[in-house]
Amino acid sequence: MTSSASVPVSQSAPPLPSLGRRLAVPLAMIGGTAAATGYVAVVDPNQPGHYPVCPFLRITGWWCPGCGGLRAVHALTRGDLAGALHDNALGVAFCAALLGGLVLWASHEVRGLPRPQPRLGRTGTLALLAVVLAFTVLRNLPTGAFLAP
Repeated sequence: MTSSASVPVSQSAPPLPSLGRRLAVPLAMIGGTAAATGYVAVVDPNQPGHYPVCPFLRITGWWCPGCGGLRAVHALTRGDLAGALHDNALGVAFCAALLGGLVLWASHEVRGLPRPQPRLGRTGTLALLAVVLAFTVLRNLPTGAFLAP
């Protein structure tokens, strides 16, 4: 009688790609974001003629959730947080979340950790949509004029 005992095969993780390969995509995203931000820093959105008018604003006369976003980024590049919040508070929050996400992604790649997978889920998505809708409506009402760019 022969014994056919199975010998466990060690499951080793595949080798990690080089640090340069792991950082290529997050650094490209950071570089693209920096280039776009640099352009907005140099080409002032407060001067007419440099950027197109918001089509939602043109058609409805209402500020959309993104109106004032370029002015907010321009103000942030000048270190003017109060001005940026005045131009588009939601845009400033989005910029902070984007920057934080890119830094988190790059730091995970440096440490060889799995890529972060942000998930809002149904409740989070509905809450985000509610915040955007409330911001849009409020900034177009007399009581929310402080949110208008």
